Amino acid sequence: MNPINYRTGDPDAIRAAIKKLKADGADLVKIFAATGDADTIMTDTQMEAAVSEAHAQGFRTVTHARFLPEEKVAVHAGVTTIEHGYGLDDPTLETMARRGIYFDPNFLVSHNYIEYLDAYRRGPEEKTTREKLLVTLAEVVQRARRHNVKIVLGTDAVAGAHGRNAEEFIYRVHDGHERNMDVIMSGTSIAAESLEMADQIGSIAPGMQADLVATEGNPLDDITAVRRVVFVMKGGKVYKNTLSPTRQ
Repeated sequence: MNPINYRTGDPDAIRAAIKKLKADGADLVKIFAATGDADTIMTDTQMEAAVSEAHAQGFRTVTHARFLPEEKVAVHAGVTTIEHGYGLDDPTLETMARRGIYFDPNFLVSHNYIEYLDAYRRGPEEKTTREKLLVTLAEVVQRARRHNVKIVLGTDAVAGAHGRNAEEFIYRVHDGHERNMDVIMSGTSIAAESLEMADQIGSIAPGMQADLVATEGNPLDDITAVRRVVFVMKGGKVYKNTLSPTRQ
């Protein structure tokens, strides 16, 4: 991955880097609105060059933005998604809703750091930081819902997230206090829309790809049912079927 960030250079350098991504066969642009401290935040002109060139090349822009100064720069430029979004305030959320910018909060990544501090060689201060971020993120998610921001489901896919992605559904309900159906839609139809693939995946309807997951128990009643997968179909092909003949 070759993300775009403030080190990529001036607008011309950023445009050239995105054109190279296109030539290399990429299908999206990952932007780091900031990579650390305040002095690493991309300028408005850098971000606008990144987003406009990405759109010109047919790319979506997936944007790492954790706190308000960098989030405002990204939202002003019209990125596709905001990843993390710990600092989003009401005016910025309202702009996101108006412009159709998606929000991807990531609860699982913080939980993984908390649970596996030793494995990732993190000290107790990391646990404290992550616990505070989870509280903050839950509050942001609730305000995002009130502003009708489109929220997708993601995990950041680091710190041991692979293979545990379904836990994000549970954390979004238990930590984020969201409705089960809203969270399920985040991971299906809304996610498909954010990928510009809503005409192919994310819903069960004639002409759509037959992508199905069946659980033991109804996740609308108990979101932890997502842990109990008994049937998986992808593109009409069955990859997992643990249903006994008497239960089918």
